[in-house]
Amino acid sequence: METDREGPQPPTARGPLSAAVGAYLLGTGPLPATKAVTAASPYGDDLQLALYQCYELHYRGFAGVSPGLEWDPGLLRVRAALEDRFLSALRADTPVHGSVAKAVGALLVEPVDGKGVSHFLRDEGELWQLREYAAQRSLYHLKEADPHAWVLPRLWGRAKAAMAAVEFDEYGGGRAERVHARLFADLMTDLGLDTTYGRHLDAASAECLATVNMMSLFGLHRSLRGALVGHFAAVEITSSPGSRRLAEAMRRTGAGPAAEHFYDEHVEADAVHEQIVRHEVIDGLLEQEPHLAGDVAFGIDATGYLEDRFGARLLADWRAGRSSLRTPLPEPSRTPSGMSHIS
Repeated sequence: METDREGPQPPTARGPLSAAVGAYLLGTGPLPATKAVTAASPYGDDLQLALYQCYELHYRGFAGVSPGLEWDPGLLRVRAALEDRFLSALRADTPVHGSVAKAVGALLVEPVDGKGVSHFLRDEGELWQLREYAAQRSLYHLKEADPHAWVLPRLWGRAKAAMAAVEFDEYGGGRAERVHARLFADLMTDLGLDTTYGRHLDAASAECLATVNMMSLFGLHRSLRGALVGHFAAVEITSSPGSRRLAEAMRRTGAGPAAEHFYDEHVEADAVHEQIVRHEVIDGLLEQEPHLAGDVAFGIDATGYLEDRFGARLLADWRAGRSSLRTPLPEPSRTPSGMSHIS
C-alpha cells in the first residue's frame, strides 16, 4: 500500500490508545479495543492524541502512513468511539446558555479586569512564553480555517454565501502570501520557531489538542453543523480584542514585525468577520433551520469551556515558572531583538 512520503512525522504515543492507533497507521499493530476507549479520560493526553491522529488523516496525514487509511472501516469505528467519549463529556460538562442570543451576548462583554492568557501575555509575558503559546497554537493556525471549510457544503443561501466570504478572507483573498496560515508561519519565524507543519505536536498539551479536535469533530459531522457555526462565531467574536492584546505583547517584547502583523491583521479582519458571522451566518442558518439553535449555543459555549481549560493550564504553568510544553522547544533558529528575555 502506498504511503505518504511527506507530511509530519507520527507523534510519540502518550498511552495505550495513541500507541495502538499509531501502530495501526504504520501497519505494525492492531487497533485498540472499544472498552479501552470508554475507560479513558475524555480530556486526557492519550485519548486526545489518538483522536488527533485519526483526524490528521483528513488534513495532511503523516509521513509513512497510507492515505487510504483515511476511510479505513476499522479506524473509523475506533474514531467514532473516541468521538463519542469526547463529545459526551463535552455535552455533560459545558454550561450552555438558554438561547443563541444569550450565548452571543456573553461573548460581547469584555471584563474590565480580564485575567486570561492574552491579558497575561500583554502585561507580563516574556518571549519564552510567547514562543510556547505560538508553538501550541500552530497545531491549528498552520491549517487555519481548514476545519471550518467542511461546513460549506452543509449550508445554503445567506449562511453559505457569508461563510464563504469569511473563509475567502482567511485564505488570503486569493493571494498566497496573505493566507492566514502563511502569516502565522511568518510569526513563528520571527519567534525563532520551526514552521514545519505538525512539528510541535509532541510538545502540545492535551488541553491544546482538545481545542483543535473539537473543530475537526464539528467540521466532519453534518449533524454538528450548528455547533460548528457556533464555534466559528465564538472564535470570530472574541478574536479582535484578544488579537489586539497579543499584538501589544509582540510589540512590547520585540518579537518582530511579522509577529505583530499576524495579530494586527486579525484585529481588523475579525472585527468585520464578527458582524458577518453574527448577522448573516448565524441568522441565515437559523432562518432556514431554527431547530439548530441549541447546537449553535452549544458550539459557542463548548468553545469557551475548552479555551478556558487550555488557558488555565497555560497560566498555572507560567505562574509557577515552568514550561507549559510536554517537550522543550529547540533553541531559536534566529534571534529577534527581544530574544534575550528567553530563559
